[in-house]
Amino acid sequence: MFLKIKSFMSKIILTMKKFYTIFKDNNDWNEKSIVGFMSFAVMVIFALVDLATGYFGKDLVINEYIYNSFLWIVLGSFGIDGAQKIFAGKRKNEKENEDLG
Repeated sequence: MFLKIKSFMSKIILTMKKFYTIFKDNNDWNEKSIVGFMSFAVMVIFALVDLATGYFGKDLVINEYIYNSFLWIVLGSFGIDGAQKIFAGKRKNEKENEDLG
């Protein structure tokens, strides 16, 4: 029994260490996409709960500025990430053209 608990705890610690690698400067994770996806997930959950409460005749009261905050986070996260990909592609093409010419 003790070995199972110890094994379980070591798995949890290993998972936490992997989670903290997201916040390091040199990693393969795109933090903007993670934050954007999490905000989008909150918006989807809000929409589903709003539909469910509306179906049962209750009104879900959430301040509009809270929903708008998540909306701006999603748009900002995916917009910045998309712009970086577009401009990185243009810079890469310009650099290849300079190397050829």
